[in-house]
Amino acid sequence: MNMTIIQLTFRSLLGRKRALLLIPMPFILIGLTLIGRIAHPDATDWQQPIIIGLGFAVIVPVLSLIIGSSVIGSEIDDGTIVHILTKPLPRSEIVISKLLVAAGATGLVNGVMMFICGWLINGARMAIGLAAGGLVASICYCALFLALSVVSRRPVLIGLVYILLWEGLLTNLLTGTRSLSIAQFGVTIAARIGDQSYFVPTLSAAVAVIMSVVFVVVSTFIAIDRLRSLTMAGETS
Repeated sequence: MNMTIIQLTFRSLLGRKRALLLIPMPFILIGLTLIGRIAHPDATDWQQPIIIGLGFAVIVPVLSLIIGSSVIGSEIDDGTIVHILTKPLPRSEIVISKLLVAAGATGLVNGVMMFICGWLINGARMAIGLAAGGLVASICYCALFLALSVVSRRPVLIGLVYILLWEGLLTNLLTGTRSLSIAQFGVTIAARIGDQSYFVPTLSAAVAVIMSVVFVVVSTFIAIDRLRSLTMAGETS
């Protein structure tokens, strides 16, 4: 990783209007969890649609999409990526540095959001479980959406289609696809660490961890390889 790129990316991220979208969505999930807790103290009645249906299936991936697709994608769109690519830096160093910023920002927001929701549901153990699940899902999503931003000029559109169709629809209809669902990785880890009486894991812990690592490694490799080809194209033009 490169500390200069990390600092520049972090400053650029804070200066973008997209970062403002990080503010309201966590409060929506926390607010709904609080309302559910007050109205129905037994969280088994309402936690599934709020925490899984809204939290893991919508808010966590959307926040990751906003940040993950912008740390490199926005620089490719406005042409400023050229200034970085002309430096004698390994492309892996650029991608990993930007991924650390994206995953760190979304992981912090989603982790704190899920921790508070878990505490409201059933105390410290649930809070830690949900925070861990939210963190793992955030890292996987950021790696995937960062790779999309290098491969495609429409990463947000493709990312939304992925979230709505794959994560939101197909994984609920076809149980066999859950081993390729980032949301299910997060839910499984949250259930294994937290309380399984509230969240029933759909995968084994080993599958969730292994597939999470696979998603991050493969997505990062694709982003690095594509960034190298962009550099080569620039050099030959």
